[in-house]
Amino acid sequence: MRIAPPISLNDDELSTLQRWSRGRSTQARLVLRAKVILAAAEGKANDKIAEELGTDAGLVGRWRRRFVSAGLPGIEKDAPRGGRPATARDDVAGKIVQWTTTHKPKNATHWSTRTLAAELGTSRAMVNRVWRANGLKPHLTRTFKLSNDRRFVEKLTDVVGLYLNPPEHALVLSVDEKSQIQALDRTQPGLPLKKGRCGTMTHDYKRNGTTTLFAALNVAEGKLIGTCMPRHRHQEWIKFLNQIDQQTPPDLDLHLIADNYATHKHPKVLAWLKRHPRFHMHFTPTSSSWLNLVERWFREITDKRIRRGTFNNVEQLIKAITDYIETHNQQPKAFVWTASAEKILEKVRRAREVLDKVQSA
Repeated sequence: MRIAPPISLNDDELSTLQRWSRGRSTQARLVLRAKVILAAAEGKANDKIAEELGTDAGLVGRWRRRFVSAGLPGIEKDAPRGGRPATARDDVAGKIVQWTTTHKPKNATHWSTRTLAAELGTSRAMVNRVWRANGLKPHLTRTFKLSNDRRFVEKLTDVVGLYLNPPEHALVLSVDEKSQIQALDRTQPGLPLKKGRCGTMTHDYKRNGTTTLFAALNVAEGKLIGTCMPRHRHQEWIKFLNQIDQQTPPDLDLHLIADNYATHKHPKVLAWLKRHPRFHMHFTPTSSSWLNLVERWFREITDKRIRRGTFNNVEQLIKAITDYIETHNQQPKAFVWTASAEKILEKVRRAREVLDKVQSA
């Protein structure tokens, strides 16, 4: 009788196998293999494991031996199969990757599986497989913008420093305006969400006016000071600064992170700031709204309350925004900034190098 090879697991192997065996986003065959090894580590015989898992003892023995000889990689992937290497298919795959990344169709901006298959004389299924294997998605693009601010490094370091190392006896507030929020009413009632069907709404709408949301996010606590006003001028900005002054502890300094909008630097605003020395302004670099945390909160209210809402007038829109802020402040959750200035600058450096190569090509 052949004795099964002994199985011993270290902590990392045990943790990985347990995670695989739970089956969350794990292939079914890998789930079975993980359960086989865990049972073998408990000292169970092959036939006993096969009976418990509803498989055969030969398969159990195979994966025990594979784990003993190669560890986790030995069971994570199948062993290479016999047969002649598919050199012709590999050549086509290489050509698909090359054409996808270096050529464009004559009458379009990007390839589809059909157009590239016709160009290279292969099947669209082959193109699709190669794209999936190499993570190529010609139909998708991502937007980006590198700031040309001459004081980019200085401003970036200043703002990130406030996030990662806020000053004592002070509040750090991320402030901005979400302007021209439209009170939209759909032209027809939408259908409700049902099992097997998402909710619907018409593509066209009726405009019933706009409002501007002024917001100040407390970076440490996640609470928000906000108000809506009909216009977006320095007069409204000063009113909002007065509101911040009234709704924050008077003994604390206030460090406000804002963008470079001209309203924030109007002479009357500068005069107001001079009369209120506890206010300290910190401006993000141009084209760097991603550096202002309140923008992340704006995305929350847009996705969860505004975009799919229906408003017959501006008053309804303002009430919806105000109610959302009040509910948010009952259980506030802070957005935690984790990226250091050094990591961001390194990423910007790499992006500039790639951009320079593209422009010089």
